[in-house]
Amino acid sequence: MERIRILLADDHSIVSAGLRKMLESHYEIVGCVENGMELLTVAEELRPNVIILDIAMPMLNGLDAARLLKKLLPHVKLIFLTMNSDSDIAAEALRVGASAYLLKTSKPPELLQAVHDVLRGASYVTPQIKDAMEQIFIRDPRAQHRPKQLTSRQREVLQMLAEGRSMKEIAYLLQISHRTVRFHKSGIMGELNITTNSELVQYAIKHGIISSL
Repeated sequence: MERIRILLADDHSIVSAGLRKMLESHYEIVGCVENGMELLTVAEELRPNVIILDIAMPMLNGLDAARLLKKLLPHVKLIFLTMNSDSDIAAEALRVGASAYLLKTSKPPELLQAVHDVLRGASYVTPQIKDAMEQIFIRDPRAQHRPKQLTSRQREVLQMLAEGRSMKEIAYLLQISHRTVRFHKSGIMGELNITTNSELVQYAIKHGIISSL
């Protein structure tokens, strides 16, 4: 019987190494990536059954990567493993296609249980935030602090700006012109009704686009 294939995505290599050691006796670990852009490329090439990913990753955060992954690989199971205990972020993760949401403070058996559950078609949310997250869906399953509807390109530019990258660097990474980056920045600030770079960073942290750590 073919082994289940798992791809790991975390920008801390020590975390990925620990996950590999814990999981490789049960599953085939097909790779480890360190940013959201790399995750999209490698996932499309390797087509894993399960992806374990963080919320905060450079260049493309886990939530936006998940949205794109579910279009590229509709049947892949996404398990978020993160330090972000914000129940609104957890609820958004499930909305964009995740099957499980755990914290990095969870015990190893909990992650193994989550993998087992999602492979049989169930979902899993760590008990540490489950009650608070369920209340969000009871109040309103559609909204609750969901980021405004920026385009995919605007969200990429927003994240890179919030990470402190220059417009010249963003233009190079996204293979677009400096003028186009400036255009997107202007559109982002207009759509979000913000006027300063510090407000932009605060928005990105609040909505899980970048980490506050």
